[in-house]
Amino acid sequence: MNSKPFLAIVFAGLILSACSARYQTPVAMGGDDDDAVCQSRGYASGSPEYVACRKDRDVQRNAATARADRRQRDLGEYMLNHPERP
Repeated sequence: MNSKPFLAIVFAGLILSACSARYQTPVAMGGDDDDAVCQSRGYASGSPEYVACRKDRDVQRNAATARADRRQRDLGEYMLNHPERP
């Protein structure tokens, strides 16, 4: 019995499942509602402090996403360059 087709299907499933979860909010951000967080800090909606709070949270989220993408890319490159290690 040839196991290559089975392994190809399993591998394709793993790849597709990784893609579906790629653009979710990183765990580091906690998935909190930005509006609720900034208002809980006492900033009135529309105030300069509120806008700065929302921008800061957006920058933090984008940085966390960039770090996760970089780690994923580095892992892929490592796996390509070191096929002998699992």
